[in-house]
Amino acid sequence: MTTWDSEVDVAVVGGGACGLMTALRAARNADLVVAVFEKSSREGCNAAISSGSLAAGGTRFQAAAGIVDSPQAHADDILRASGDEEWRPVVEAVCAVAPLLVEWIADTGYPVEIGADMPRAGMSVPRLHTDVGRLGGGRLIRHLRALVDGHDNVAFVDEAPVAELVVVDDRVAGVVVSQNGSLQRVRARAVVLAADGFAGSPALVKEHLAHLGNPFYGGVSTSTGDALPWALALGAQVRNMGAGLRSGLVVVDHGTRVSPALQFNGAVLLDTTGRRFVDEESKGYSSLAGVLQAQPGERAAMVWDATAMAATRTSEMMRECLAAGAIRDLATLPELAAALALPVADVERAIAPLPGRRPLEAPYHLAWVTHGLLTTQGGLVVSPAGEVLDATGTPIPGLFAGGGTACGLAGPSSDGYLSGNGLLAAFGTGWIIGDRLAEG
Repeated sequence: MTTWDSEVDVAVVGGGACGLMTALRAARNADLVVAVFEKSSREGCNAAISSGSLAAGGTRFQAAAGIVDSPQAHADDILRASGDEEWRPVVEAVCAVAPLLVEWIADTGYPVEIGADMPRAGMSVPRLHTDVGRLGGGRLIRHLRALVDGHDNVAFVDEAPVAELVVVDDRVAGVVVSQNGSLQRVRARAVVLAADGFAGSPALVKEHLAHLGNPFYGGVSTSTGDALPWALALGAQVRNMGAGLRSGLVVVDHGTRVSPALQFNGAVLLDTTGRRFVDEESKGYSSLAGVLQAQPGERAAMVWDATAMAATRTSEMMRECLAAGAIRDLATLPELAAALALPVADVERAIAPLPGRRPLEAPYHLAWVTHGLLTTQGGLVVSPAGEVLDATGTPIPGLFAGGGTACGLAGPSSDGYLSGNGLLAAFGTGWIIGDRLAEG
């Protein structure tokens, strides 16, 4: 007979985007008791260090800006990039709830606006929603944490890493939580695995992502894939383990990232010999990482001008770069050429605009960028309802997963990642799972 130290209705493993949304939606049922077990909020979660951009198609914010969009168009763009038609039911499920959750977040008092100035590769229309002021994911996570704190039937338990799942009669019946130096067995009718991925685990990255080389790691230290072996021991499946959210915009020797919108405002990339090697607008920041990895020294010089800087400098990423001294200001073309150690004529030729693009004009800005890994995209196979599936496609009783623990939306390759996919998957699965649990 299993002995329990405490009992809840819903045990959520992880207090990031997916975990918080799951708790908030489930807590609408006042008869449910929900516990969120967070490994360490001091270390943070990947959502908190993200840009906080919410991708959604068909919102009232888009309509007010004259942007025609829909959840189906959103899903089609994602699948066109990923090529992962097998994952269409999950993609369509999260895209269907995306406008609902964006508008709900706004209605809770969070200042949302459509990022019409945030073009991204692979998006047929602007659909990134951001906070007014562009303060990033940390602001969003703090807001959601405050909402959780306002619910009497939700407990957010910090510094409480989950150690294992408890199975009774072939059903996931609870979790073992490490807290204050002791292990506690917590019974639950449903367990939701909402932890981050495994990009912070050198062993798992070496096993599944060795082809990425030695990227700069830009995620949180707690992303160690803890939940994966628990589910695998129960017969769960994983997929797309070789895909990650990468960035080709990591500033060398600083670790900050320049804005992905620079590419759409005239910025050019030059290799160490001064050769322009890519059409910058053709690549999202994740697929750009692979291009950077293949360059001499695995780096490139990104060059842009005052017009591009004015269009992007209010973003959190650019503010961090400026504060870190990661961007050089160069008043003239000869100064730019000297910084690149190249002849002036060669630089002038290299930064000439592609057909249909505007020319860059002095003064210039320069940052050397390389490739990095932010989060993983591979994970557990789940149903469109967030149920963890076994090798036969059957739900494992009592077990749900979302966020970084579940398979993401990029498809089998990192190149299939579109901006906003991470928070879309995390919040979307959290919304879906929480609503299902609230309904009983």
